[in-house]
Amino acid sequence: DALPIFIPAMATFWLPFTADSAASLDPFRRLVHSDLVRIGLSNSLLFVLMAVPIRVIGAFFLALLLRPQRFRWARPIVFLPTVIPPPAWALLALWMFNPLYGPINLFLEGIGLSGINWLVNIHATRLMFVILAGFQLGEGFIVLLIGRTLVPEYLYDAARIDGAGRLGRWWFVTLPLMLPWLALLTGRDLLVSLQSTFTPSFMVTYGGPYFSTTFLPLLIYELAFDFRDPALVAVVLLLVFSTFAGVSLLIWRGVIDRE
Repeated sequence: DALPIFIPAMATFWLPFTADSAASLDPFRRLVHSDLVRIGLSNSLLFVLMAVPIRVIGAFFLALLLRPQRFRWARPIVFLPTVIPPPAWALLALWMFNPLYGPINLFLEGIGLSGINWLVNIHATRLMFVILAGFQLGEGFIVLLIGRTLVPEYLYDAARIDGAGRLGRWWFVTLPLMLPWLALLTGRDLLVSLQSTFTPSFMVTYGGPYFSTTFLPLLIYELAFDFRDPALVAVVLLLVFSTFAGVSLLIWRGVIDRE
């Protein structure tokens, strides 16, 4: 079952070194000197640094808040944005952030603030993508909700007997036992949150304004289909996979050493 994934992945790693794509390491030199690649990498790094903490921390606190049975009705609401198809989500975002009649700007104007030109301002457009990613945390919410359910209740009883208050029980019981779950979710979200940018960046902004939303998925698409440069695509993929594998390994090593 893994062959359909393993064989293309190995072919991707091998492609930059083949004769057809210049065995003289020309793709690696073009990677270093490509302004478009450099912009795409910096945009992606900035997005991940903002979106992943919001998604992980938001899912964590929602899992703690909605764990009691009386809040079961709210759990589908948290999960709902995750099951919306990406094209529909992109069209919904285009309506929500419309500077003229979008509900977000109407709300800002209703409380006395000026509306934001989300689709033209560079910083506002990047923030728009972070906000969109922050809504789609349903899968992480479910994972952390299960993880919190598996924490033994007798540990809270023991901490309560020792005099720990609500904050103390959270700090000394919940957080340490949830760290492996948080590490798993962080490593997963590094890649998933970045993948989720392709459809809205393709349908809503197509990398604009001024390449501010040219993230790695759209960059790879443009290199493959607009510039027809499979060798450079392979080098970018090699760099991305190596980076995510290294960061995920560091996260897991940190959790293991802590335990």
